[in-house]
Amino acid sequence: MALATLNSQQSNQPRFALFNLGFRPFFLGAAIYAVTSITIWLGTYGLGWSLTSSTISPMVWHAHEMIFGYSLAVIAGFLLTAVKNWTNTQTVYGVKLALLFSCWVVPRIAILFEQGLLIAAIMDTLFILLLILCVIAPVVKAKQWKQTGIMAKLLLMGVANTLFYLGVFGILESGIHWGNYTGLYLIIGLILTMGRRVIPFFIERGVCYPVTLKNHLWLDISSLVIFLLFFITTVFTHYTIIAAWLAAILFVIHLARITGWYTKGIWRKPLLWSLYLAYAFIIVGFLLFSLSGYHYVSFFLAIHSMAFGGIGLVTLSMMSRVSLGHTGRNVQQPPKLVGAACIILAIGGVIRVFLPILDMSHYLNWIVLSQLCWITAFVIFLIIYTPILVKPRVDHQFG
Repeated sequence: MALATLNSQQSNQPRFALFNLGFRPFFLGAAIYAVTSITIWLGTYGLGWSLTSSTISPMVWHAHEMIFGYSLAVIAGFLLTAVKNWTNTQTVYGVKLALLFSCWVVPRIAILFEQGLLIAAIMDTLFILLLILCVIAPVVKAKQWKQTGIMAKLLLMGVANTLFYLGVFGILESGIHWGNYTGLYLIIGLILTMGRRVIPFFIERGVCYPVTLKNHLWLDISSLVIFLLFFITTVFTHYTIIAAWLAAILFVIHLARITGWYTKGIWRKPLLWSLYLAYAFIIVGFLLFSLSGYHYVSFFLAIHSMAFGGIGLVTLSMMSRVSLGHTGRNVQQPPKLVGAACIILAIGGVIRVFLPILDMSHYLNWIVLSQLCWITAFVIFLIIYTPILVKPRVDHQFG
C-alpha cells in the first residue's frame, strides 16, 4: 500500500531526490568520505599531519573509519534499498532518512577531536541501533525470517563498535583491537555470503551468452564453518599458526568456488569483472594471511588485500550498479568512466598489496601511490553519480 501511494505521487516529485531511498544519501556520503578520509590519512601518513585527538592514533582512526564509517555507510545504503525490494515495503525516506543519515555524519566529524569522542561514541551507537530498526521493521512486517541472518550481522557490528569505544575510553584493554578486527571480518563475511548469492547471478545474466555457473553445497558449508573458526582464532586468541592454517584452508575453498564462477565474458563488463576481482583480492588476502603466520610477508598486506582490494572494489562496483538500477538506468551499460574508476582502484590494490612484496625499500611510496589511486577512483565516482543520486529516477517512479 505504501509503495502504491508513493508511486501514485510520482508526477509531483521534487527535483531534489537525495532522501527518497536509502542508497542515495549513504552512497553519496560514503563516496565523499572515501575521498576526504583517505586524503586525511594521506596527509597524516605521508606528509606528517597530526590529528587533533591524542587518544586515538592515526592508524586506529583510519582502520575504524574505513570499517564503521565508509563500509558501514555502503552497507546501510544497500540494505535500506534491498529490504524494500525483498519485502515490497517502503523503507525509511524523507526527513526520517535525513535524520538517520545525520546520525552517521556527526560521529565522522566528532571522532577527529578529543572533545568529540563521547559524542562520536553515542551517535555511532545510535546510528547502528536506528539502522537495525529501520531494516528489521519491514522484514518482520513481511515475515521474511530468512533475512534475519543479515540483521544479526548488523547487531554484531554494533557490538564490535561498542567494544572499540570501550577500548578508546580505557574500559576494556583489548577493546580497540577486538572492535576493529571484529568489524573488519564481519564485513568480509558479509561480502563472502552476499557474493555467493549475487556474483554468479550477475555473471549469468550479464554475459552475452548462455552460461551456468557452479556452486557446491560442501563449499558453502565448509567456508562458513572455517571462516567462523578463523575469525574467532584471529581476533580473540594468540594461536597464530592455527589461524594461518585456517586461512590457508579458506584460500583453497574460495579458490575452488571462484574457479567455478569464471567465464571469459566477464572481462567485457566492468561491473562484472570488478566484483570477480574483488572476491579474488579477498582470497589472496587469505593466502597472504597464511604466509604472514610464518613471517614470510607482512600481516598488513593480507589485511589490505581484503580491505583495499576486496572491500574497496566490491563496494565501488555495487554502489555503481545499485545506483544505476534503482534510478531507472541500464546496469548493463554503465557510463564509460565507471570502468576507468574500477581499473584505477584495482591498480591501487595491486600497488598496495604486491609491490611492497617486491620492493620494501619504497614502501612509503607504494602506500602514497595506492592512496592517490583510491582518491582518484572515488572522485570519478562522485563526478558520475552525484547528479544521479540527487535527481529523481529517469522513469519518474519514486525511489
